[in-house]
Amino acid sequence: MAAFSLLSLFHPNPSIPKMTTKPLAVLNKAYKMQVPYELKQGQTRIFHQLPSGLNMEVIEQKGRVLADKENNRRPGNSEKNPPLVFVHGSYHAAWCWAEHWLPFFSGFGFDSYAVSLLGQGESDAPASPVAGSLQTHAGDVADFIQKKLTFPPVLLGHSFGGLIIQCYIANIRNKQTLEKKMLYPDLAGAVLVCSVPPSGNSGLVWRYLFSKPVAAFKVTRSLAAKAFQTDLSLCKETFFTSTMEDHLVKRYQALMKESSRMPLFDLRKLNSSLPVPSALKSSIEVLVLGANDDFIVDTEGLNETGRFYGVSPICVEGVAHDMMLDCSWEKGARAILSWLNCLSR
Repeated sequence: MAAFSLLSLFHPNPSIPKMTTKPLAVLNKAYKMQVPYELKQGQTRIFHQLPSGLNMEVIEQKGRVLADKENNRRPGNSEKNPPLVFVHGSYHAAWCWAEHWLPFFSGFGFDSYAVSLLGQGESDAPASPVAGSLQTHAGDVADFIQKKLTFPPVLLGHSFGGLIIQCYIANIRNKQTLEKKMLYPDLAGAVLVCSVPPSGNSGLVWRYLFSKPVAAFKVTRSLAAKAFQTDLSLCKETFFTSTMEDHLVKRYQALMKESSRMPLFDLRKLNSSLPVPSALKSSIEVLVLGANDDFIVDTEGLNETGRFYGVSPICVEGVAHDMMLDCSWEKGARAILSWLNCLSR
């Protein structure tokens, strides 16, 4: 049972056959979520065509043009803010960023883009049992950045999205050829939000099994067995703080249920590829951000990620794992904004 939990905490199906590294076929190009996400004012949904021919959903919101006195990132400096690219984790899609954080950051002058990884949200699904691997997902994000953005962005990833960004950073740090340099464009920075640590989720599970066996059972039931999709109280406990209103939890629960048509990874292959490769010094600045009430990523997991990048993590009080959707979502957004204001000043 424990071994199964190690493989299936964030997504089930540990015994998936091997897949090709490049998905070539499309299962459903015209897929629409049965619980549609209605875009907010100023947001646009576009579809970025990947080299495989698959289309990746992107929700974008351009930054509001600010007067110098309003631009609190670099007062008196006309230098353009870096674009922000948001990457979600399991059971989520681009909509999770569009709800609060895209309007927030665009309001401070940042062009903001939230992607839906393949097989998630309204993106195309590959003709394979899983959506991809760390490398293919990171490559898809890199392709979008290379073809659509003019300036190096700040990448922001949540949960398993944070692990994908760690893979991206490793590819930048270890690039040896011009071809790889072009494949993984440089970044202005990276933000890891309640991220799975570089070693993966195995350590998290074992710590929970020995120190919090009840919590370990709940997390495994919620995520591996997908019980969060039907149990409102378990969904709240897994992703949100206790003060989150039930009608909001119910709405997000429905969107999460519709967001993931297939697992993000083959977890056997994922675990065998971890930890994320260490690399030499990098000029990329990294913010490691955690949530005090996170039911999934514990303090040691947060600290592991901080040690890996040589930074002190910031733990936000009063928010849970889904920091960008929780009722106090602005706390995390403001912590990131403060970091952006000081970025490479």
